[in-house]
Amino acid sequence: MAMASSVKVVLGSIAFAIFWVLAVFPAVPFLPVGRTAGSLLGAMLMVLFRVITPDEAYDAIDLPILGLLFGTMVVSVYLERADMFKYLGKLLSWKSRGAKDLICRICLISAISSALFTNDTSCVILTEFVLKIARQHNLPPHPFLLALASSANIGSAATPIGNPQNLVIAVQSKISFVDFVTGILPAMLVGVLVNALLLICMYWRLLSVQKDEEDATGEVVAEEDVICHRFSPATMSHDSQDMHVQSSPNQHGSTSHADNLRNRVNSTDQNEIQMVPNGSIDSARISSASKEKTADPYSHKNVEPVVSKMIVSADSLKDALSVKPSEQKENISTRWKRRFWKFSVYFVTIGMLVSLLLGFSMSWTAIAAALALTVLDFKDAGPCLEKVSYSLLVFFCGMFITVEGFNRTGIPSTLWDLMEPYAKINHVSGIAILAIIILVLSNLASNVPTVLLLGGRVAASAAAISASDERKAWLILAWVSTVAGNLSLLGSAANLIVCEQARRAPDLGYTLSFWKHLKFGVPSTLVVTAIGLTLIS
Repeated sequence: MAMASSVKVVLGSIAFAIFWVLAVFPAVPFLPVGRTAGSLLGAMLMVLFRVITPDEAYDAIDLPILGLLFGTMVVSVYLERADMFKYLGKLLSWKSRGAKDLICRICLISAISSALFTNDTSCVILTEFVLKIARQHNLPPHPFLLALASSANIGSAATPIGNPQNLVIAVQSKISFVDFVTGILPAMLVGVLVNALLLICMYWRLLSVQKDEEDATGEVVAEEDVICHRFSPATMSHDSQDMHVQSSPNQHGSTSHADNLRNRVNSTDQNEIQMVPNGSIDSARISSASKEKTADPYSHKNVEPVVSKMIVSADSLKDALSVKPSEQKENISTRWKRRFWKFSVYFVTIGMLVSLLLGFSMSWTAIAAALALTVLDFKDAGPCLEKVSYSLLVFFCGMFITVEGFNRTGIPSTLWDLMEPYAKINHVSGIAILAIIILVLSNLASNVPTVLLLGGRVAASAAAISASDERKAWLILAWVSTVAGNLSLLGSAANLIVCEQARRAPDLGYTLSFWKHLKFGVPSTLVVTAIGLTLIS
């Protein structure tokens, strides 16, 4: 593509530079408006500067990508409500055998959950679990937070729904879900293993610290904290602990007497129950009976007050027990409805994944699954839909327009023409150079804009060699742009999510610094990327 006019080149570059600054540094002092507003500003400037027309701006928005992103976010919201991530948290601490075992578990669970539910969602949910587990074992949190963030990025590379850049690649390349997974899955599995080994080797001493002795109560509380990420009211049981049945030495001898008294009890008011013996009794005999009770404390008559208390308590217990079955039925019904709904959520999610594997439209499959879950919930969907990150969808809209405008300046094409001869993927050196270009751009311009800028050009260059090389080029772009996010704290949204979630966690706050992340991020990114490139087919 030829360079546009000098005016368009300058104005388009200014618009893209503003977008880039606000996307990479959302809280920049001179314009702290954030990524979403920065993306819209860049898009608006592209139109105002007449780099692209309004119609071209609308056409630049990729609706299938937005639909797929929206659908997966809604499904993730319902999965969280169905306690999927609570169960993942339980797996982190279930029969743990020490710090190194925890590192491996976090790496594996983070990678798998990110491949299925996106890396950002996994990091949002699992960060607090990881902090609680670190506290439970009296270990420094940062190795575990690094394991969570880095493995989430690596794991998300395995599927088209794992992260936003993979969504873009899957839609633009038209690679099927199965081909995408089979092409990158071996690299992902080995990458997660290597990443875990690097963490264990680098933090061996920290992970070898013996856990201090704790009392049993503290241990139970810690375990409860780990597996209960979200508060849910406990089901109250019907205990009759306040209903004490009193006894007497002559209790057994007065069984028939008590039965007759019970038949004469007035159930409307226990305090007004009249305790009387069998037969026709007049007031004189009642007075005489009361005198006999005073004279002979162990007589049959003296048992009457005790028996009467037993009758009142027994009747109170009977009333309580008569209410209990209906309440029990209601609780059982509620529990079964909850279980059926959770089963429905899991069933729909599995159905969505199976449909993707069968090659159905990814965006419409995700939207259909989201709609099915909202209908099965049989409640107002507003609270669940409010949890969808609409700001991310708006950010994508602005980014599509801004990147399209920058492409029309001709600058990306000119730069690619200079690099293309050295980045052919039919040579090892060409793959290495291409990987370095993607890695650098992903950390400078973020991974999604890098995919939008390079995707078509890299694929066209590879297509000139063979169709299989075109597919491989797309998969290399997906792998490197995703793993490149582990290089620095600013390289991936998942890293920033883990950092912010850890910092804001109540009573567990921890700040993961830029340098602590960089110390591990650089070797992990280079090693994992290089190993993965040899396994992508």
